[in-house]
Amino acid sequence: MNEKINTFLSSGLLEKYLLGDTTSAETEMVESYISKYPDVQNAYNTLQFNLEVVAKSNAIEAPKHILNNILDELDEKPVIALNSSKKTYKKWYKYSVAASVAALIFAGTSYSFYNQNQKLSEENQVVVEEIYDLRSDIDQNNKMLDKVMRQLLKLNNPETEKYIIKGNERAKDLKTVAYINAKEKTSMIDVVSLPELPEEQCYQIWAELQGKMVNLGVLDKADRKLRNIPYMEDALALSITIEPKGGNSIASVENSVAQISLQ
Repeated sequence: MNEKINTFLSSGLLEKYLLGDTTSAETEMVESYISKYPDVQNAYNTLQFNLEVVAKSNAIEAPKHILNNILDELDEKPVIALNSSKKTYKKWYKYSVAASVAALIFAGTSYSFYNQNQKLSEENQVVVEEIYDLRSDIDQNNKMLDKVMRQLLKLNNPETEKYIIKGNERAKDLKTVAYINAKEKTSMIDVVSLPELPEEQCYQIWAELQGKMVNLGVLDKADRKLRNIPYMEDALALSITIEPKGGNSIASVENSVAQISLQ
């Protein structure tokens, strides 16, 4: 692999391209490299696979509903009909009725405006809360995207080794994938499938180290996502055993259901 391709692969443009975060010029450059260089094509294919793994582990629900619209302001004004057909009323009485009607109209209009202002105030508060929720969702999505990007970079790191751990006859459907980077001293595991166990039992993963079995945690299919596990320097192998619910302090080697060598 020549220096030009190495430089390109180390630039992070492939990751940005896959996440849709490249400029038009960067997009054109990435697509040109993918079509011209098989090494870049292979790296791109690997990156797509890794992104699927990360996406599965960080699946999130869509954000809460956003306010669709604000109700149109109602323009309802009370109509008061006056019966002034009787010309026998005295003029002073007419003036009194007219003044009363005017007062009623003023009071009704004021009450209507007050109700409308209250409604608009409540709607404005709802809009403010929706905007706040939207901003919170955007911040949360940005954090999630940053987390996905970091995990993707770890998986795509040339120093990261991938180990597929399959179950033996006792757990044929068991499958997990371990990602170990000895340079950065990081370990991650992705639970793909775990066969059912009785309620009082669980699966536990161990690292074989200098003749000892070191506990790396309990595996639960309800928590199917890419997650970190303790990194063990100079580990010889990884094993999965069936243990009592909650895990065990000492590995039940006789209940081993999967093992893979790291050497």
